[in-house]
Amino acid sequence: MLLCLVLQGVVVAICLRRYARYRLAWQGRESLWLDVLLLTAVMFLTLACNFVQMILWAVLFLLLGEFQDLITALYHSGVNFATLGYGDIVMSKEWRLLGPLEAANGILMFGVSTSVMTAAVLEVIKYNMAGLRQ
Repeated sequence: MLLCLVLQGVVVAICLRRYARYRLAWQGRESLWLDVLLLTAVMFLTLACNFVQMILWAVLFLLLGEFQDLITALYHSGVNFATLGYGDIVMSKEWRLLGPLEAANGILMFGVSTSVMTAAVLEVIKYNMAGLRQ
């Protein structure tokens, strides 16, 4: 879980720093496509980070011997991370508490991803409103 938190923190920092740099580089030039590109990049990077975290959890499940193949471990991880909780695949009693732990991690990470995307959208709105006032 700590690895996931650090990974998400790194991706958030990269997204926000890169976004600010690109925005400063294009300051004074309005471009719908720049806005679309920047917002898409932020969304893609945060979503990719969430997928990487699901893979990390799946690898942990494999290392613990809970699953025989990566696909099943990844499916179970995705269900936990996204808090779907299908229950069609259940872990052993020894490790089943990792499911709720991953779900808590997943909901937190999706929340962080959403807040980063919201911040980027608000920045685009603020930037465009400032351009309209001039």
